[in-house]
Amino acid sequence: MSKNKKKNKGFKQSKPETFNKKKLKNSIITLFYGEPGNTVNYKQIATLLGIKDPETRILINVVLQELHDDGYLDQVARGKYKLKARSGLVVGIVDLQSQGFAYVNSDEIEQPILIPSRYLNHAMEGDKVRIRLFARRKKHEIEGEVTEIIERAKSVFVGTVETSRNFAFLIPSGKAGFDIFIPLEKLKGAKNGQKAIAEIIEWPANAKNPIGQIKDVLGDAGNNDAEMHAILAEYELPYKFPVNVDKAAEKIPLEIPDEEIARRRDMRGVTTFTIDPADAKDFDDALSLRKLDNGNWEVGVHIADVTHYVMPNSIIEEEAQSRATSVYLVDRVVPMLPERLSNGVCSLRPHEDKLCFSAVFELNDEAKLIKEWFGKTVIYSDRRFAYEEAQQVIETGEGDFASEMLTLNKLANQFREKRFKKGAIAFERVEIKFEIDEKGKPLSVYFKEAKDSNKLIEEFMLLANKRVAEFVGKRDAAKNQKTFVYRIHDKPDPDKLSNFNAFIKRFGYGILMTSAKTISTSLNSLLNEVRGKKEQNLVETLAIRSMAKAAYSTRNIGHYGLSFEYYTHFTSPIRRYPDMMVHRLLEKYLAGGRSANEQKYEDLCKHSSDMEARAANAERASIKYKQVEFMQDHIGKIYPGTISGVTDWGIFVELENKIEGMIPLRELDDDFYIFDEKNYQIVGKHSHKVYQLGDEITVKIWRTNLEKKQLDFQLANKSK
Repeated sequence: MSKNKKKNKGFKQSKPETFNKKKLKNSIITLFYGEPGNTVNYKQIATLLGIKDPETRILINVVLQELHDDGYLDQVARGKYKLKARSGLVVGIVDLQSQGFAYVNSDEIEQPILIPSRYLNHAMEGDKVRIRLFARRKKHEIEGEVTEIIERAKSVFVGTVETSRNFAFLIPSGKAGFDIFIPLEKLKGAKNGQKAIAEIIEWPANAKNPIGQIKDVLGDAGNNDAEMHAILAEYELPYKFPVNVDKAAEKIPLEIPDEEIARRRDMRGVTTFTIDPADAKDFDDALSLRKLDNGNWEVGVHIADVTHYVMPNSIIEEEAQSRATSVYLVDRVVPMLPERLSNGVCSLRPHEDKLCFSAVFELNDEAKLIKEWFGKTVIYSDRRFAYEEAQQVIETGEGDFASEMLTLNKLANQFREKRFKKGAIAFERVEIKFEIDEKGKPLSVYFKEAKDSNKLIEEFMLLANKRVAEFVGKRDAAKNQKTFVYRIHDKPDPDKLSNFNAFIKRFGYGILMTSAKTISTSLNSLLNEVRGKKEQNLVETLAIRSMAKAAYSTRNIGHYGLSFEYYTHFTSPIRRYPDMMVHRLLEKYLAGGRSANEQKYEDLCKHSSDMEARAANAERASIKYKQVEFMQDHIGKIYPGTISGVTDWGIFVELENKIEGMIPLRELDDDFYIFDEKNYQIVGKHSHKVYQLGDEITVKIWRTNLEKKQLDFQLANKSK
């Protein structure tokens, strides 16, 4: 027996399991907590956890690095780790509940920890806290008390002002759990009923409410601009540029110097066009096509060269890095870059010379990649197509650049077919859109589905992103791996997937779970089988919920959903900061530069992932607001719907127009209903009546609450 094996004999070997990153992290933490004095490397952990497949063994290294970064492990020698001495207190993130108590989710304990409201000690939603665990008091729950607030999630809140004669309060939107006391001299002109942003300046130890001051007045509640700005502020997203940033952008010239063109590959003579939404103004990408003398095709994927104009450490760069992404609300775009750049200097507008960072591919008629080239170019876009215009050319074979469009579509279809054969998952969700009048009032709801023109662009963007990632990631031996920004997507959570599989059996469906490949293949078969059926939206929604969320990281674990070993984001630098990072790193490495600082880029990746999540939440909130606003004119009307979610406080129901509302559980007064989480249902205690996910029911629009973005239903046949 080796010395290491003797040293680690206290570790108990597990039975082989299926792991994704989250589950693996929990298992490794549990392993270290079981024997806190032992030192192990990734190979020993693989043996102890019964892991044999190469992908998961590589993932162990990534998890160990993250646990070291997060302060859970000490690296005692290269590749060898032990548990960092800890005080017995647990660190986690607060998830505040509407009833006033909270759960704390910690990587150290799989089960959420219940924090009664009296033990929160002024902790707020999203705060990183240290908690002391109580002895187990309930059969199914662990309780604790917040002993320290390590990091506040936010100190600025958006809400509605309520004034009285001697003082005022800001009633925050979202999950706050308190109102903010505002002295009259700190109101900054805010009036009763207006939307405003307040900052907490003090929270005395024994005070029920924090003391704050108004930072900005957004306008009257119900005003569309005020409400959209309030949503942005709620997620701490900017709604205007600082004056000095706009001024700096205005100084950047549109004209391209001849000496800059001379340094680049000149592709202005090649047929080039853009395809974007009809209302788009920021054109990140263009495609070019020409037939080569050898009969092959040269396809250029041309991406706006943002980093040529945005210099490191400039105020425009700092603002872009802070924002990390453009935000797409229901009625507007809040850009990452000032309009001068996003819609002007950098945008690949038609009939203008533009600077690009390009990926140029030589392909044969079967879409086989023959050669590739990455570098700086100058292009000239011959035509700006809206998706609808490009779709018409594809469907009719007639119109501007029909030959080029049809060739690109044929190649894209071949790429798509190959991708799905290799295990990519074919999620195609319907987008909800609103027709809105000049005051922002929603007039109608409609749906937008991806057609061939969307898929054409998607395939060539995927090709460029994949090949750039492979060029950097595969080029060097593992020991000389260069720091890079990857777009990663973990495998599905095995437990969620098992629950999903058990549920869809009621519809006569199922997926194979023997390996990552069989999961993706059978998921595709399932998604294809349910298309056009009444349960399609339900099955697709649940399948997506079982998936992990994609993120940015310097530590590559591949992209499960796309079935790519290497993947990045290179194609949208006008609206995503990670793409700017990728452009800079690729340029550096093409010039033979040394590897960049990994920790610096990992921190930026985490920030970008966090800002992306905030932007997505803000977008959903704006859609929800417009849904509630639209349904205000439909109170009392009856509609068929499908149960789309079940919780211990209500049943969510989705109508045929995709608008979702909730029947509060207290409104089901014919029985006492018990929440059965595992089976996605509630069950009447006495009648045994069941309301289950996917059931079709008829509801009446009962009430709307724009402030809370809340739409409540009643059962249409509810007894009076």
